[in-house]
Amino acid sequence: MTTIKIPVPPIGKPRMTQRDHWKKRPCVEHYRSFCDLLRIYVKGQLPVDTDNLSWTAYFPIPKSWSKKKQAAMAGQLHRQKPDRDNVDKAIMDALLQEDCAVARGYTEKRWDDGEGPRIELVWEDSWTKQQ
Repeated sequence: MTTIKIPVPPIGKPRMTQRDHWKKRPCVEHYRSFCDLLRIYVKGQLPVDTDNLSWTAYFPIPKSWSKKKQAAMAGQLHRQKPDRDNVDKAIMDALLQEDCAVARGYTEKRWDDGEGPRIELVWEDSWTKQQ
């Protein structure tokens, strides 16, 4: 198994329309820059033939929360928006040309545990599958 920590705050994929090709909505521009950053960090490391890709997204804890609540929520499951499937779409579409080839994987959303907002990708190496 191979793991990469990408120090990019996770986001969900926004609903896209045909107008987004010419009208530059802020949410779409933010999503496109997020995808570009993911590709830069993972460039050449992710095998194209993997069928097992898992990820854990660590979201930043809001500064408006009390220190007590921040400490209590550090590393806990993230049960707020964006939805897990939207984060999954954003990650898979950014990293893979054909994300339909990924047949299995584990996805998880958590609050930042002190290392900072990030995405941790884990996949099975091709040589491990052959043995």
